[in-house]
Amino acid sequence: MRKMLAAVSRVLSGASQKPASRVLVASRNFANDATFEIKKCDLHRLEEGPPVTTVLTREDGLKYYRMMQTVRRMELKADQLYKQKIIRGFCHLCDGQFLLPLTEACCVGLEAGINPTDHLITAYRAHGFTFTRGLSVREILAELTGRKGGCAKGKGGSMHMYAKNFYGGNGIVGAQVPLGAGIALACKYNGKDEVCLTLYGDGAANQGQIFEAYNMAALWKLPCIFICENNRYGMGTSVERAAASTDYYKRGDFIPGLRVDGMDILCVREATRFAAAYCRSGKGPILMELQTYRYHGHSMSDPGVSYRTREEIQEVRSKSDPIMLLKDRMVNSNLASVEELKEIDVEVRKEIEDAAQFATADPEPPLEELGYHIYSSDPPFEVRGANQWIKFKSVS
Repeated sequence: MRKMLAAVSRVLSGASQKPASRVLVASRNFANDATFEIKKCDLHRLEEGPPVTTVLTREDGLKYYRMMQTVRRMELKADQLYKQKIIRGFCHLCDGQFLLPLTEACCVGLEAGINPTDHLITAYRAHGFTFTRGLSVREILAELTGRKGGCAKGKGGSMHMYAKNFYGGNGIVGAQVPLGAGIALACKYNGKDEVCLTLYGDGAANQGQIFEAYNMAALWKLPCIFICENNRYGMGTSVERAAASTDYYKRGDFIPGLRVDGMDILCVREATRFAAAYCRSGKGPILMELQTYRYHGHSMSDPGVSYRTREEIQEVRSKSDPIMLLKDRMVNSNLASVEELKEIDVEVRKEIEDAAQFATADPEPPLEELGYHIYSSDPPFEVRGANQWIKFKSVS
């Protein structure tokens, strides 16, 4: 009898140790999907635009929330590691839209609107896209700290990260736009039903090479989605002081365009689906302007409050934060509970901490590998170092 009572006690004790939130989530009946109204896009040379309502499934909502939280927490950790002088050199973050014109809603929403076989190229604020294109937080943070386990073996750093069908991470302002047109040309030349997303910021939007790329893409009807991430400031200069026309979605002139709420992941997703379908139909390029905002300065050396007020930043945080917007929609529509989303937050924080530990403990690449990976498939050859007596071997 005592043994039986002890066994029952152990079972009850085990049940009582199970977190109450998990029991609550498991027992609750959630909706499978919900329909939401989204902001209408401004259009240029288009008779119709993306839909103004969209359906979000519970599965997709949870996936988007986890991805957006991961991008934000990863960038906050990068901010911390930079201030601790573990990350050195340039570091451009993208939370909120952290540092280039990019919110978590932009990188996650764009990925949700295309196929894994489609292509994407961006500027130097690339950490979020590197993650959404399939690389792990561990590989990204290790690259930021210059470690061998980084996605570019510790040689690329913040501005030069790559993944399958993701072409960086480019350090020269605006230079990625002609490259994106070239990727779209390859898609068309090879007869593949693929598109290329070519991103740049409002600060790069006045570059002459961008208009040359527009012209070639329109002449050849390339499946290229030109995307201007407008976060209202090019470094420390407001768009009103830098551009005679701030309607960036009209800048293509003869190329159709649409202006999108870049703080709403569902708006970004639907606009991207619309733009991708337009390009796949053979009509040629299209231009998207994502209206977004960065909470921090242009880079880690920019405090971000010398050219705008703290009140302006706080107002955007309180009214337009992309993660809070998705969270409120999901909770209010019974797609998820606050407790369930808090559990995701805890899991994401642990993932980021584990990745940060790896990124600080992993060894740096040895000096003899400095010349490695110049070519993808070539026999080893010697590379001259800083002077003619220093030689490094290059291995593909």
